Amino acid sequence: MDEDDLVTSARRRRLYFWLMGTCVALIVLAWQVVRFWSVPAAVAMSAVAAVLPPAAAVVANWGRGG
Repeated sequence: MDEDDLVTSARRRRLYFWLMGTCVALIVLAWQVVRFWSVPAAVAMSAVAAVLPPAAAVVANWGRGG
């Protein structure tokens, strides 16, 4: 594994954690804060959060041979 692979791997890992953190934040904010003002907005936030984990998995595994 050369230096470029390590940099790319670190970048993918960082992006994965950002996406998963955003997912958790959206769920928590939607159902602890936003639902008091707008249930449809909370549902929309949850729908976006539902798409993030599969996208994060694709990002984390991008460029790996297999």
